[in-house]
Amino acid sequence: MGTDNGTVVSEFILSGFSGLDQRLQLFLCLILLLMYLTTVMGNAAIIFLVCVDNHLQTPMYFFIGNLAFLEIWFTSSTSTKLLVILSSGRRTISVGGCFAQFFYFALGAAEFALLVVMSFDRYVAICQPLRYAAIMKHQLCIHLVAAVWVMGFTFLSYRLVLLSKLTFCGSNKIEHFFCDNTPLFQLSCSDTSPLWKIDTVFLLFIVLSSLCLTLASYTSIFLCILQMPAASGRKKAFATCSSHLTTLAIAYGSCIALYARPSGHVSLETNRSVALLNTVLYPFLNPFIYSLRNKAVMLALKEAMARATAQLFS
Repeated sequence: MGTDNGTVVSEFILSGFSGLDQRLQLFLCLILLLMYLTTVMGNAAIIFLVCVDNHLQTPMYFFIGNLAFLEIWFTSSTSTKLLVILSSGRRTISVGGCFAQFFYFALGAAEFALLVVMSFDRYVAICQPLRYAAIMKHQLCIHLVAAVWVMGFTFLSYRLVLLSKLTFCGSNKIEHFFCDNTPLFQLSCSDTSPLWKIDTVFLLFIVLSSLCLTLASYTSIFLCILQMPAASGRKKAFATCSSHLTTLAIAYGSCIALYARPSGHVSLETNRSVALLNTVLYPFLNPFIYSLRNKAVMLALKEAMARATAQLFS
């Protein structure tokens, strides 16, 4: 990355939360570390159960397992560096490390696509139950998940192409705890107005198109639920949808607050606060909201723990 005076920017300084007292930073680090470890262990437990329990060998849990895998990498892409910053005060990050953090956006795009797939799965299960096995075949599920990951890494390639066109001069201080596009673009001495427009349109396309498809699926689901004759069936279906909708509200709400408006006008304080919600709190809550409240998952967990205990004492 050349600058206007011939020097090369080899690293950036992540100055997010630098104004906090050191003791407060260590306390925040401890809280975030506990949340991060819980996120990783909770999602890893879901992946393990989906792989080993025969009762969870269904399309829904196949998608949930992929979501759990995605969440581990999504939060790790930014949380690990944040923990280093808060615990040691080392705020520098190389240009390559900064660009590597853009996996956050690729994984976010993949997650939105996966949420669309999961809402379609619930639509078929609730509205077309007799055709569910014929439609949601294992091969189709694999193809859908593969398309999700291809979309995510296509988005990553697109962002890296945009970044490669930027030059940086002057300050190398990023007013954030990770390399987000808003503070990074503001450091560039290039004309970033075309990039703001392209980036905003692309983000809006991903977020709003996936949101519209998801809402269309759930609108059809609710209409089907209202037509069910049995109250028990309606209650069970609504219970399943409530967990899904909680996840969707957090995911889309935080993303829209961050990116679905002119990026150059977003307050950096607001950006940091909402980004912390999106990168740490949402992945932390996801195992509890989406899976560990599920009776089938909890039953599989109890059986796995019982087998492990029996083998240990035997």
